[in-house]
Amino acid sequence: MAQYGPGLDSRALTEPVVTVQGLRRSYGDFEAVRGIDLEIRAGEVFAFLGPNGAGKTTTVEILEGYRRRDAGEVRVLGADPAHAGRDWRGRIGVVLQSSRPDPYLTVRESLELFAGYYRRPRPVGEVIGLIGLEGKADERASRLSGGQQRRLDVGLALIGDPELLFLDEPTTGFDPSARRQAWEVIAGLRELGKAVFLTTHYMDEAQRLADRVAIIARGEIVAEGAPAELGDREHQPAEITFRAPGPELPAIAGAPVSSTRDGVVSLRTAEPVRALHELTEWALGRGVDLEGLEVRRPTLEDIYLQLAGEGDGS
Repeated sequence: MAQYGPGLDSRALTEPVVTVQGLRRSYGDFEAVRGIDLEIRAGEVFAFLGPNGAGKTTTVEILEGYRRRDAGEVRVLGADPAHAGRDWRGRIGVVLQSSRPDPYLTVRESLELFAGYYRRPRPVGEVIGLIGLEGKADERASRLSGGQQRRLDVGLALIGDPELLFLDEPTTGFDPSARRQAWEVIAGLRELGKAVFLTTHYMDEAQRLADRVAIIARGEIVAEGAPAELGDREHQPAEITFRAPGPELPAIAGAPVSSTRDGVVSLRTAEPVRALHELTEWALGRGVDLEGLEVRRPTLEDIYLQLAGEGDGS
């Protein structure tokens, strides 16, 4: 069961932490954000995806209170970010895409420094445990690896015990091992009852972490939902591929076989289990192997590329 921090009460768990209705923002004659709607609840990881220039950064900065809007209603933690004060800002945490902790301070010293900025910070030792840096608590930031520095970034955002965290491209430039370590930290935030607004260009990251995903393109939300359901992925045809064992190709009912490409045969079917049964039966009857046999449904990246196209805003 999730353990909720002291900043959350029963009301916070039922009411949205972010509500956006009809949000618009223009730069001269160009409309970067065109009337979008969003809603995020406590304990939810919400991934906001979009190509460069789609309106993603503008939207996030409006929610953080750093950029004004032209129209629409925005409520973040019950307040309008455009007019929220210091107490409200202490309830959010922000991890920028690029940041650099003081290289001469240790992990513990950095967290102690930031804890002094808040009225009711989380205990420093507790935050060190949450970000998995117990063995590096007395290490200078300059001596941390890239992944460890990113963990420290998250710790600095967590020290004020925020109810909502904005994570902007948190694993950009990470190697696979560091990315997965960061994923563990982000997934742990959900267990604390935190709402996480995640922007990322990595589709596997969104699919692994997010409860819900919204795709923005050309200033508009073009799709929203659980990663597994986005673009009706569950009901789209599967693709079965294998290397042709010879000139004869199987005739699979309801699954037209495409022309071979470099000896690879591809067929699309809404009934992959049935098609696989017929295909393997055909292969066994002829004593041939189906080299490189794969079954693949559309990935989140496929749906993203299909829906997002090229953005042209900021």
